[in-house]
Amino acid sequence: MAEKFFSERNLKFLLHEVHQAQDLTGFAYFAEHSRESFDLVLDTAARLARDVLKPAHREMDQKPPVFENGRVKVHPLVRPLMKECGAGGWIAAQSPFEAGGQQLPTMINAACAFIMNAANFSASVYPFLTAGAAELIESFGSEELKTTFIPKMHSGEWQGTMALTEPQAGSSLSDITTLAEPTDQGYYLLRGQKIFISAGDHDGVDNIVHLLLAKIKGAPPGVKGISLFVAPKLRPGPGGLEFNDLNVAGIYHKLGYRGCPLTQLSLGENNDCRGWLVGEAHRGLPYMFQMMNGARIGVGIQAAAIASAAYYDSLEYARTRLQGRRLTSKDPTTPQIPILEHADVKRMLLFQRAVVEGSLGLLLQVSRYADLAKAAEGEDQEKYALLLDLLTPVAKTYPSEMGILAVSQALQILGGYGYCDEFPVEQHFRDMRIHPIHEGTTGIQGLDLLGRKVVMKQGRALSLYLEELEKTAAAASADEVLAPYGRRLSEASGKLKEVTGRLIGLALEGQVDLFLADSTLYLEFFGIIALAWQWLLQGLALRQGLAGRPSEAEAGFYQGKLAAMKFFFHYELPKIQGLVGRLLESDGLVLSVDSGFLAD
Repeated sequence: MAEKFFSERNLKFLLHEVHQAQDLTGFAYFAEHSRESFDLVLDTAARLARDVLKPAHREMDQKPPVFENGRVKVHPLVRPLMKECGAGGWIAAQSPFEAGGQQLPTMINAACAFIMNAANFSASVYPFLTAGAAELIESFGSEELKTTFIPKMHSGEWQGTMALTEPQAGSSLSDITTLAEPTDQGYYLLRGQKIFISAGDHDGVDNIVHLLLAKIKGAPPGVKGISLFVAPKLRPGPGGLEFNDLNVAGIYHKLGYRGCPLTQLSLGENNDCRGWLVGEAHRGLPYMFQMMNGARIGVGIQAAAIASAAYYDSLEYARTRLQGRRLTSKDPTTPQIPILEHADVKRMLLFQRAVVEGSLGLLLQVSRYADLAKAAEGEDQEKYALLLDLLTPVAKTYPSEMGILAVSQALQILGGYGYCDEFPVEQHFRDMRIHPIHEGTTGIQGLDLLGRKVVMKQGRALSLYLEELEKTAAAASADEVLAPYGRRLSEASGKLKEVTGRLIGLALEGQVDLFLADSTLYLEFFGIIALAWQWLLQGLALRQGLAGRPSEAEAGFYQGKLAAMKFFFHYELPKIQGLVGRLLESDGLVLSVDSGFLAD
């Protein structure tokens, strides 16, 4: 349908006018960059997305990976894409100069990922997974591991993965059973199974490098006994690469996200699967959380990107589809009007735009915090690290959950055509559904936010966040158009303090189950307020842009976004009222229901 799948103008507005990406170049770590170099990188990403990724989007869905003779065959695009991403520096983009990287800010890398994800989600996963795995080795691996694996991963010749999940454990990593037995040869022998491993095997690269969690024989129980290993499918040997007793047991057939294989792995069937310890023993989970937290933000970016593509497809359809007449027109002989002119279609489009552009604002905000946590010093560094930790589950979940609703509205605009595979929106709908699940389900994110992040450092992160909300609300109070929205954000911030205080009170009384029973609803409540904050930040930049006597086209852009901001405050923010009522009841209803009652 539509050729457009993201807004370049909006992306640069968020980067430069809202979040001031160019200010990062004032830090020594990013000093080699400039606004011009940032825009050049974005333009290059857009060309790659348009010319290489987008044309294969539908075909990769219709011709998914095939498992034959113990090997996974993927779309022919994957191998040249990986090579191009390696040669173009995309996989190593965020790595330090001395490691062959570009020291690109997370903000800019996130923006590029958004562009590529919007063009072809499945294809874009391969290089970005590899980048995350290589960064983990770079951060915690020995020099030998770095020189053995990173160059081939950065070049796109070898794929990187994250292998956490096991059949019996699922999200409960403390229950993993993959065993690592030490040897006197500098490696461990691994035995076990891993499931749901994205890009866990394929013929688009020469080797697969798994960053894998296992427990060393005799390790402490629970998460304290988890260690991190590098376990390649083919290990370096005297005569070159040799099989590492790491077999693919099969691939999963999925609702969406079909262009990238999801594999089941069997390790050590012949007791010769060798893994090399990354960092210290029993420190695997904290190490892996570096990659996992980055991946969670990446999931939010992917979700916002798919919703963006769906928005532009439904917008194009609404512009060209003629149906009905204005409600005030009684003459059936008058020409039909585009459905874009109907109020409810405008509402559905505004909802999509509010979700996509608000989510993208939040994702760039947390990416900025990641950059500042790396480049700043002292108290500032701690501040930004805490804000990043607090907002990561929100940045993962809001775009994932609300993205489903946004794409559903896109499908609704197309009507019956939206349900048919002749149009791309049904693929977007299927592709979107994985995002609330992978890298930690929504339930896990809720427990993380309320049970860990809100209370960490005696609530320091939450206090810093509330200060950011109030600062934005105060800035809006000086603008006659934005002042009412500043008051609404301030009121919402007050509700967040009230609800959080009530729930923490339950925890202090020892009622931990009751404290966390509705943590998913708390996450939803928190996410809506976070989006209101981001939309008001955009509103401040919009008002500044309008005050600068923009061209007619620029004025239209600013006014259109201002309408989307107002929509969020009038249609979405009020939804917290019901959530507040529920969260303050604290009656433990779901805890009290006998599980037997859920049967017939």
